[in-house]
Amino acid sequence: MLAARTIPSIKPNRSGRPHPLLVGAGISGAVKNAGNRKTHLSGVGVRAAISSGDRTVETPAPAATAPQIDGDGGGSLLTSSSGIHVRAVVKIRKKMRETLKDKIEDQWCSLINSIGQGISILLISAQIDPVTKSGKSVESYVRGWASEPSGHSRTVEYTANFTVPYDFGDPGAVLITNFHNKEFHLVEIVLHWFEGGPIFFPANTWIYSQDNNPESRIIFRNQAFLPSETPPGIKKLRHEDLLCIRGDGRGERKLHERIYDYAPYNDLGNPEKDGDLARPVLTGEERPYPRRCRTGRPPMKSDPEYESRVEKPHPVYVPRDEAFEEIKQRTFSAGRLKAVLHNLIPQIAATLSSSDIPFNCFTDIDKLYIGGFILKDEEPLEKAKNLFLDRLTKQVLSIGDRLLKYEVPAVIMRDRFAWLRDTEFARQALAGVNPVNIELLKEFHIISKLDPAFYGPPESAITREVIEEELHGMSVEEAIKNKRLFIIDYHDLILPFIEKINSLPGRKAYASRTVFFYSNSGILRPIAIELSLPPTSSSPGFKRVYTPGHDSTAHWLWKQAKAHVCAIDGGVHQLVNHWLRTHACMEPYIIATHRQLSTMHPIYKLLHPHMRYTLEINALARQSLINGGGVIEACFTPGKYAMEISSAAYKSTWRFDMEALPADLLRRGMAVIDPSSSIGVKLVIEDYPYAADGLLIWSAIREWVESYVNHFYSDSTAVNSDVELQEWWKEIKNKGHPDKRNEPWWPKLNTKEDLTGILTTMIWIASGQHAAINFGQYPFGGYVPNRPTLMRKLIPQENEPEYKKLLLNPQGSFLSALPTQLQATKVMAVQDTLSTHSADEEYLGQLHHLHSHWTNDQEVEEMFQKFSTRLEEIEGIINRRNMDPQLKNRSGAGIPPYELLLPTSGPGVTCRGIPNSISI
Repeated sequence: MLAARTIPSIKPNRSGRPHPLLVGAGISGAVKNAGNRKTHLSGVGVRAAISSGDRTVETPAPAATAPQIDGDGGGSLLTSSSGIHVRAVVKIRKKMRETLKDKIEDQWCSLINSIGQGISILLISAQIDPVTKSGKSVESYVRGWASEPSGHSRTVEYTANFTVPYDFGDPGAVLITNFHNKEFHLVEIVLHWFEGGPIFFPANTWIYSQDNNPESRIIFRNQAFLPSETPPGIKKLRHEDLLCIRGDGRGERKLHERIYDYAPYNDLGNPEKDGDLARPVLTGEERPYPRRCRTGRPPMKSDPEYESRVEKPHPVYVPRDEAFEEIKQRTFSAGRLKAVLHNLIPQIAATLSSSDIPFNCFTDIDKLYIGGFILKDEEPLEKAKNLFLDRLTKQVLSIGDRLLKYEVPAVIMRDRFAWLRDTEFARQALAGVNPVNIELLKEFHIISKLDPAFYGPPESAITREVIEEELHGMSVEEAIKNKRLFIIDYHDLILPFIEKINSLPGRKAYASRTVFFYSNSGILRPIAIELSLPPTSSSPGFKRVYTPGHDSTAHWLWKQAKAHVCAIDGGVHQLVNHWLRTHACMEPYIIATHRQLSTMHPIYKLLHPHMRYTLEINALARQSLINGGGVIEACFTPGKYAMEISSAAYKSTWRFDMEALPADLLRRGMAVIDPSSSIGVKLVIEDYPYAADGLLIWSAIREWVESYVNHFYSDSTAVNSDVELQEWWKEIKNKGHPDKRNEPWWPKLNTKEDLTGILTTMIWIASGQHAAINFGQYPFGGYVPNRPTLMRKLIPQENEPEYKKLLLNPQGSFLSALPTQLQATKVMAVQDTLSTHSADEEYLGQLHHLHSHWTNDQEVEEMFQKFSTRLEEIEGIINRRNMDPQLKNRSGAGIPPYELLLPTSGPGVTCRGIPNSISI
């Protein structure tokens, strides 16, 4: 019999030599292990009988055979003279679709497990031995199948039997070692026949092979402990586990590893491939940026400042548990295939013609949704096939139109002409895919903060006369006082980049300002657009104001001005509000959470659902979306200066304390402080769907977080004395956002209220905020004229030849400035993928069945259920709002309901649903 012993190093001892931590530890016996080597343990002490494969067992006491028992352990204890008989059920997840090789390997692994040579389990007590001052442990090997099959088709279960000494105490952790030559996905380990029912050790983690890493994996039971409350028997394991996750900051990371560390964005460029793909490193005072997960790839030979690139189809390292699960990977891969299919025909068409093809009429755009795309005749199709030798490509072409059609975007599904109206342009500033840049105009005149020595006079060209002409008798001062004027101002962010952008081929842009008026009838409408170009050596600069006008020429000029605003808005949305403020800023929070908070820390358990898949999707974005020459540069206004603009926005506007929804609304003047409100703010425009629904979600998250924090922290002293928590917050600032670590606006972490505010902000960013600005990308951007992502021409001026073309063919002039068919379809395919929910999506307030044992605290489970119930109520409130005829921004003829902040959704492009995490 193997006696209970002190906790060894997390490296399994299979060398045949006594482990240094076991020598003199009060243990006797000899164990023949899976490698048929004997480990001799000296001394005397308590004993625990183990049934584990072919190991010979010696003990001073007679062995007792564990009886065969069904049930989950809720009944009476099974005992013998040697101790309590315990059974561990090990749940392992299989692949969804197994190849023949997979099936053969699974059969082999099952055989190895059945003879007790595949997986070892070391059960660790939460109590320590009073003599050795170390935790007790008993060991067994997985052997045999569970007596009852798993209720899930993709889960297989194995068992291991223990006989635990009577004075063993409560199990606190298990050390699991994988002796197979490949990894496996451990769902959980369940201990049966302990007093009080089954004990759960939730894992949902990949267990690497000992061939790759000799260290055992530590899995803690589903009980949360603050650091100061950690049971003594597992205190060292808590520390060791964190050390393993942090790594040493050296070397290239391997795909099987789970090391979390920081690195700057120095992997976006690829000058070794093409000098034009060089991109600046985003770090330091000039180009500050949050940090990403370190991969440790070697530097480029030509320039050590750059990290070498990994191009598709090779994967970018993320810690093993951060990678997409199989369902998610299939959904994402299907999206990639869809992108290939949607872009294949336009690519062929471009190859067959002298240049990429513009949209010549609106019918060309309609064809994307109605009949497929171009090349209907057999002859050009045959020519196209000859251009591509790849068999898969030929098969794709033979499929026909079905796969090459786009779904009709929500923005034109009910009213195909809605995008033409000024009221729809304004409505989308409040209820579209980018509803977070509109601000209250608080003073007049509008003044730039840029240096006039470089960018010209700071005064806007939007004059009092221009505004008052649209106010029907109201003065500017009166409109400002009554909170009737609003603005979306991209002037100062974009103007420093305009000359560079306009030097790129096929791309023209302005810095823009758009002023809106909110009428007595509750309708927001644009009344003036200012488009600006900076001064150059050959030009004094350009500022021109466009207004709705009432004649046909003014109408078409106004339409082009709105399109230019949308193109800039699309870039800011994608690079600032979407990528920077959610994806990029969330990544350091995730890294710090893994590095500084133990998996048994209550705050880790709270945040864990909100970290799923984010590092993987961010790594994929660095590989093909935001990289030099990637989709964002190819299809959006900023081009190769995209990430420099994102860095500029981070430098000038990003503040953690302003990422809280109420704080952001107050900063933008879209809300005022209201002590009588439970949220503390009141909206200036009540019919502001993003804000109105968002505050409901924010409030629900805050109530849940507040109750959770109060449950685990008795007072502010407990917050201050939590060493893991304090290091976590310190690391987020100093390592995750080091370029802004000295800013005075970082919240303190001294009280329960501080912690509640910080956590609420993080969860809101990962869930509600990301959902609001991500899942509407295709529903709003899938119709190119509604939200062009770039413009290829400036607006014609009276003294230019293009102006005559505008007068003769205004529709042609407008369409010729939009993205080409290839550019448009490429970005549409990407937007379609990014707007798609996968079948395994985990939504806010819902608990995935694999995570059902995340806690054993009944009070916490009741709090979470209350949170879930509140979100169900909110869904009903939002549905009723969408049917209220008084709320014109979410109901009315042809108006799609605002559902981006409805908590739940089915799979696909639904324009609704709040996932727990930034998962796409």
